[in-house]
Amino acid sequence: MTAPKKHLITLLGLVLTVTTANALAFTGQKFAGEAKINLEQARAIALKAHPGKITDEELEQEKGGSGLRYSFDIKHGKVTQEVGVDAKTGDVLENAPEGPNAD
Repeated sequence: MTAPKKHLITLLGLVLTVTTANALAFTGQKFAGEAKINLEQARAIALKAHPGKITDEELEQEKGGSGLRYSFDIKHGKVTQEVGVDAKTGDVLENAPEGPNAD
C-alpha cells in the first residue's frame, strides 16, 4: 500500500471515530460545573441500576433531588429504561421504562 493510501485510511478512521463519539453526544454541559458527580460516575451508577446500552444521556435541571440530574436512556433487549441520577449526590432518582412521550 502506498503512503498516500495509508494516510487516507488513517484519516477516514479518525473521521469515523469522531463521528461515532458525537453520535452519543451528551447535552447539558453548561450545568457540568454545578455537578459533584461527573458523567463517567453517573454512567456507572445508572448502568448498575439498569444494565444495558446507553442510547441517550443529558444533564438537566429537573424537579426532585438536588434539582440537577443526569438522565440516561438505557436499552436492554426491546425495553428502554430511563434512569435519572442526581448530579450532586449520586442517588438514583428514577428507574422506569421510558414513557410513550419520550423527549
